[in-house]
Amino acid sequence: MICLPLTGQVFFIMENLVIVTGSSQGLGKALVELFCSEKHNRVIGLSRSGLNYDSTNFSDLKIDLSDFEEVKTNLANIFPKGDFENITLINNAGWIGEIAHFGDLSAEAITKIHLINTIAPAVLMNEFVKSYKDNPAIKTVVNISSGAAEKNIDGWSGYSSSKAAVNRYTEIAQEESDMNKWEIKFYALSPGIIDTGMQKDIRSAKPNGFSRLEAFKGFKENKELATPEEVAEKVKFLIDNRDDFKSVMQDVRQF
Repeated sequence: MICLPLTGQVFFIMENLVIVTGSSQGLGKALVELFCSEKHNRVIGLSRSGLNYDSTNFSDLKIDLSDFEEVKTNLANIFPKGDFENITLINNAGWIGEIAHFGDLSAEAITKIHLINTIAPAVLMNEFVKSYKDNPAIKTVVNISSGAAEKNIDGWSGYSSSKAAVNRYTEIAQEESDMNKWEIKFYALSPGIIDTGMQKDIRSAKPNGFSRLEAFKGFKENKELATPEEVAEKVKFLIDNRDDFKSVMQDVRQF
């Protein structure tokens, strides 16, 4: 709760809690900066490398989401107790993984991509429900998905399948929320194609492992990529206007 003096009177404003994974760069960093710009938001960022961002309402947690034990050990820090008006989890962290056909993938990469893209967000969703299901705050979970979840893209078997899993368990979580009256809104949000480090990784793929390489190079050359800041504004719009968005599956290009 924040105390604000105004013309001799004191007003109390309830804090909002916003938890963002993958906060060190790209969309995650843009989300942190956007939410921190409103001082009644308490923002917690999770990333492997950390974010050196100077804001009194930001807490930086260096956590490797591919390390299950590290995630489990830090759950109490990720989901603090308190009186909040809004509580939001944005599972933004994601990895494109090794871009290659089956037979050329490493076992380690296959394991890692599902730990980061599928298992970690599911664990965090589970803890979010456990921690806040009885909290009277407005509660929202946004899982950053991808249009790739609905497509067969050669070289992206891990990424596409991991995002497809995210979509399905987000829909199931919403059904369970409705059944149990948790009053939590769950979204799987496709963010479009964003100008981030992931796109650089895609453009550096080997042609024999990714037939759509030239198309993705063209997105950059033709300036068809959205900025992280533009997409962050869309994510916040969804959260701020969630009563207008009934479906679990959402796409920033549709609003």
